[in-house]
Amino acid sequence: MNNEPPELDRGAGVVLVVDDVPDNLALLHDALDESGYTVLVATSGEQALARAAQADIVLLDAVMPGMDGFEVARRLRADPRTAATPIVFMTGLSESEHLVAAFAAGGNDYVVKPVRTSEVLARMAAHLHSARSQRQARNALDAFGHASVVVRARDGRLVWQTALARRLLAEYFNDAAPPAGPSVAPAPIRHWLQAQPALGATLSVTQGPRRLTFVLHEVAGEGEWLLVLREQSDAAVIAALGPAFGLTARESQVLYWVLQGKTNRDIGDILGTSPRTVTKHLEHVFDKLGVETRTAAAALVVKRLGPMAGAMGG
Repeated sequence: MNNEPPELDRGAGVVLVVDDVPDNLALLHDALDESGYTVLVATSGEQALARAAQADIVLLDAVMPGMDGFEVARRLRADPRTAATPIVFMTGLSESEHLVAAFAAGGNDYVVKPVRTSEVLARMAAHLHSARSQRQARNALDAFGHASVVVRARDGRLVWQTALARRLLAEYFNDAAPPAGPSVAPAPIRHWLQAQPALGATLSVTQGPRRLTFVLHEVAGEGEWLLVLREQSDAAVIAALGPAFGLTARESQVLYWVLQGKTNRDIGDILGTSPRTVTKHLEHVFDKLGVETRTAAAALVVKRLGPMAGAMGG
C-alpha cells in the first residue's frame, strides 16, 4: 500500500490554513481557492504538523485548544522540511506580548482577526515571492556545489540551509539539529561566529580523511551570517598533486602535509618515517616546483589547482 501523500497541483501555491473554528476555515478556503491556491486545512496543531511539509505557506491561528499556534510554529522551524516555510499568524490578540511571541516562535507576519481576505492574499503573495526566490537561490547554490547556510548571530539559529548543506551538517555533526529543539548551528560554528571573524575567515572540521570548511562569505542580513561550505578529501588533493607537478606518491603526501602547516617531524609521524627522510623528499619537491620556501610552494599549488586547493590550510 502506498502511504505517500497525493501529488498536489501547485498552481499559485499550496496554502495550509490552521484554525479550530470551521467558519474561519470555510471563509479562507473559499477566498484562497478562488484566487488559484490549493488549500489544505487543519483544525489542530497535530494536524498542522502532519500536513505542513506539503505547503508553500502556512496561515496559522495563534490560539487553539491543546497545542497552540506558537508551539506549532516552533516545531515547524525545528523541522528541516519546513524551517524556511513562511508562517503568517492569524490572531485576535493585539497585545504586544502576543505579537512578540508570534515572531519569537518563527512567524514571518501576522493578520488580526476578523481577517480581511484581501489583506491575507496581499501578504501571502509577498511572502511566497520571497520564499520562492530564496528556494531558487538555494537550489542554484547546490547545483554548483556551493552548500550554504544562513545563521542568526544572536542565538545561532539556522535561518535557512541548502539541501547539500543539510546533508553535510548531518554527516559531520550528529547533533546539528536536535529533534525536540530549535534548528541551530553546531556548537563549533556558533562559538566561531561569536568571536566575530572577519569576512573571508574560515573554520575547518575534520572527519577522518575528509574536511569540511566553512567560509564566512558575507553578511546576509541584519544579524545574520552567510556561510559557504566546502568539503575536501585529503586523498583527493594528494592524488591531484602528483600529475599536476610531476611528484611521486610520497612526495605528494609530503607536500600536502606541508600545506597543512605540519613540521617535518609531524609529517614523519603521520607517514611513519623519519624527519630526515621527509627533509629529503621536501628538497625534491621544491626542486620540481621551482621554489625555495614553503610559502612559495603553497602559493604555486593554490594558483595551479584553484578551488581544489582552496580548502587546504584551514
